[in-house]
Amino acid sequence: MTTRRLVLTRSAALVGAASTGLLLPQIARAQGSKVRVGLMLPYTGTFAQLGVAIENGVRMAIDEKGGKLGGRDIEWFKVDDESDPSKGVENASKLVQRDKVDVLIGTVHSGVQMGIQKVVRDSGVLSLIPNAGVHAATRALCAPNVFRTSFTNSQPTLALGHAMMAKGHKKAVWITWKYAAGDEAFEGFKESYTKAGGTIIKELGLPFPNVEFQALLTEIASLKPDAVACFFAGGGAAKFIRDYAAAGLKGKIPLYGSGFLTEGVLDAAGPAADGIITTMHYSDSLDTPRNKQFRTAYATRFKLQPDVYAVQGYDTGQLLVQGAAAVKGDLNSKPALYKAMESAVIDSPRGKWTMSKSHNPVQDMYLRVVENKENKVLGVAAKGLADSGAGCKMG
Repeated sequence: MTTRRLVLTRSAALVGAASTGLLLPQIARAQGSKVRVGLMLPYTGTFAQLGVAIENGVRMAIDEKGGKLGGRDIEWFKVDDESDPSKGVENASKLVQRDKVDVLIGTVHSGVQMGIQKVVRDSGVLSLIPNAGVHAATRALCAPNVFRTSFTNSQPTLALGHAMMAKGHKKAVWITWKYAAGDEAFEGFKESYTKAGGTIIKELGLPFPNVEFQALLTEIASLKPDAVACFFAGGGAAKFIRDYAAAGLKGKIPLYGSGFLTEGVLDAAGPAADGIITTMHYSDSLDTPRNKQFRTAYATRFKLQPDVYAVQGYDTGQLLVQGAAAVKGDLNSKPALYKAMESAVIDSPRGKWTMSKSHNPVQDMYLRVVENKENKVLGVAAKGLADSGAGCKMG
């Protein structure tokens, strides 16, 4: 009876407040209804596995804190973005206009992210990027309501140049797919390698997602650089690694890359990958209590081994939990919400990280070498590395 009486009393109070015009609808909604969380991720196609890992990570982080956001229950909305940039705006609009989400989490593909970026900048909906590394999202097109929990495409390679020069590799060839991610990864490598005193003797490229590497590998052999640096990912990366070895370059010209070269492809690449050195903001083999605890919990819950994408999803969930807690679940308190997220310290399996002024992680980059189908950590290649945020004007 007491509970029912309390509810009735509260309802009466709300009606009274509303009739005197004191109650704004969004305040009632903020406290009473569920937080609407939209996931716009790839659930089919090449990146489907990545979408699942990110969602798993997000849900796990929130569940560890009681399964609520600032004391409010959650209603989930999901859209398969199919990694199709041409549908980016349309799919993001479904979540924002049709489903009226309070927060949009997405995505993996940088081209699709540009569609999300347009919609969330126009609408002001809170947007968390759990993977896509496209520079514009936290540079020229940055926004107060957009936060990234992963990396920029040039961040891993910003840590590569110094590591290569430390090994005495003074002349390098760069090779990648010629598309946005490849170009942006090159920016980081060029800056760090030339600043450390290295010379890039040739830039080689081929159209994405072409994997006919033979002619370019022949050219590398004739150029005789001290080392090769590259950006490839996924199935194309596995083929590049195998072809590099088959061309007789393995063991003669050391191969370096952005960490995505050896993420999730070591089974497919086989022994050809042994000895490849990469820089990355995470490694499965990070020997810390935090990483071990996370990996055990994830594997127990999902019967899968977590990867960098699961970690980024997990940190997205952690950031959202911290922001929502600071405003007691009222995501309409935007200045307070953004301030809490900007000042958050994320206790991540990758190591603690903070948010830059342009809303991108300031994080350590690890130097890793492939041994027996594992990325072994050699050390920290760069401490607290931030993206430049060039061109970002918040407002």
